[in-house]
Amino acid sequence: MQTFIQLMLDSGKTGIELSLYVLLPIMVIMMAIMNVLDKKNILNFVAKGFAPLLILFGLPGLGVFAILQILLISFAAPVATLKIIDNDETISDAGVAATLAAILVMAQANAAFPLAAVGLNLPVSMATSLISGLIASFISFKAAGGHHARAAYTPLTQKVEQSKKLIPLLFEGGESGLNIVLKSIPPLIIAVFFVNIFKATGVIVLLEQVFGPVLTLVGIPAIAVLPIVTKFIAGGTAMMAIILDLMKDGLMTATELNRVAGFTLNPLDPVGLAIFVATGPRVAKVVKPAIFGAALGILFRGMMHLIIF
Repeated sequence: MQTFIQLMLDSGKTGIELSLYVLLPIMVIMMAIMNVLDKKNILNFVAKGFAPLLILFGLPGLGVFAILQILLISFAAPVATLKIIDNDETISDAGVAATLAAILVMAQANAAFPLAAVGLNLPVSMATSLISGLIASFISFKAAGGHHARAAYTPLTQKVEQSKKLIPLLFEGGESGLNIVLKSIPPLIIAVFFVNIFKATGVIVLLEQVFGPVLTLVGIPAIAVLPIVTKFIAGGTAMMAIILDLMKDGLMTATELNRVAGFTLNPLDPVGLAIFVATGPRVAKVVKPAIFGAALGILFRGMMHLIIF
């Protein structure tokens, strides 16, 4: 019983420290910046400019927002955009599938930016995310029976707030970032707790012995089994916590981190899927072709990381 309680306390300490000293400053500042860009209609301008290119891959114009939101804010940020796409009858089901597939391949900012502080190559991660995301979109679009993408573009921000002052917008965005971090604390602590349980009971060691030799063949260390298992149990944020801990202890190098990130730094896990599928009925309807395209996109992205690093 004493060991069990100590595991709870250690998990709580890890979760709180990660949330307050890593996630909080990054998310507050990034959300503040993104809120200004959004309310000043700069994101609308960018999305409108890229819409003709995205059409080639089956993505609607709003897909730009989903891509920017996951790359620059967090894995949950595209939910608002997905909701609008789900309700927009001018966007086909295949377009919905293409958007979801792109999101599932991308490196989520809430994990990527903290990991950049310990060696993740952020420019390469974003570049491989975009390339693989577009490939996944095209595959999912065709798998969902899409024949052409509509050229229509619907702006996400309907109300122009050009007159609103900069400081209030920064504070507003920062407050949103704070709320995201606060909501992430309970699931993060619980996830770290379960991972600690697996470590204490020897499950992780067993998995490392089974899968370690296979990973080593492609240049990924056996210790990567721990964050990989964590991801598919508790999601990307919990995986990030484990990787940060491994990096702190010197058990994983920056090169190894970048090699692992190609396959694991994405929201295609039970937590991410649960959040996206709950967005709307059309999103839930196309989840199979979206996962199919996303899986191939992630495989391609992972291979790129192995080649680059």
